[in-house]
Amino acid sequence: MSSTPFVIAKPQARELLDQVDVPQILRKLFRDLATGQAVQPAQQLVEFPQGAGDFINYLGVLAADGVYGVKTSPYIVRKDGGPLVTAWTLLMSMQTGQPLMLCDAGELTTARTAATTAVAIDTLARPNAARLAIIGSGPVAQAHLHYVKHLREWQSISLHSPSLASCSAEKQAQWMAIDPRLQIERSLEAAILDADVIMLCTSSAGPVIDPRNLSKPALITSISTNAVRAHEVPPHSLNDMQVYCDYRLTTPGSAGEMLIASEQHGWDKSSIIGDLAELLSEQAPRPAYDRPVFFRSIGLGLEDIALANAIYQLLN
Repeated sequence: MSSTPFVIAKPQARELLDQVDVPQILRKLFRDLATGQAVQPAQQLVEFPQGAGDFINYLGVLAADGVYGVKTSPYIVRKDGGPLVTAWTLLMSMQTGQPLMLCDAGELTTARTAATTAVAIDTLARPNAARLAIIGSGPVAQAHLHYVKHLREWQSISLHSPSLASCSAEKQAQWMAIDPRLQIERSLEAAILDADVIMLCTSSAGPVIDPRNLSKPALITSISTNAVRAHEVPPHSLNDMQVYCDYRLTTPGSAGEMLIASEQHGWDKSSIIGDLAELLSEQAPRPAYDRPVFFRSIGLGLEDIALANAIYQLLN
């Protein structure tokens, strides 16, 4: 083994990720988490002085694979233009204590975010779920469709995002290349009408949909963004949904709607029915669909580290 760690830039990370089964790697890590073969500490948020931004450290240990690591993601406020967000993952050996790889985590983050949602949908959605809705149109939303398109026999796939109204034909073609069943809807209401699964894939700091307005109980999945206490559903709505998450020991302390619901609306994290570790180890029940189902992921360091380790194994 070389004493010099690999340094992987974004293009190479993308090329290598195409060679691994990302959802299967995540299923393994959540099963390892359930059996004590993995450790997932809480996220670490550190603010820069004078409102200059912050950074989040995502830590994790994969004992069965003999590695640990950290993804660090800064949010840098700039005077000109929007904030700058980057992310890098450092993979370390538990045997030698030496760094194995430093990888641009942009592609890792996109892949693990979408694939975690896919694992949740595969576990939580009705077996006969037929109508899929996607809210958001960025790279993370495209990755979501890539990983979920074969999970059910989707009869319709609807997509809505305000930016799509003026998007180029080239971007629309990118979406259609992922799945030709896709239908771009001009309104949010049309996109989520009679949906069985709604994937919220936005960078919004506030609510995108209100579950009370759904025509029937659906599975709603939601992801994180760097905005403080970001949430894609109204916090009070957690009291009226069956709530699941990626990891119950860390998610309630970081997810915006869970923090606000706990502080202002009497919601308690003990009402979370299950997380992915419990679901994949058959320790948590599946939803009954007598009311909406909500799955919240915040992004775990373990996910980044597991994908970094998979890339490292390819390089060796």
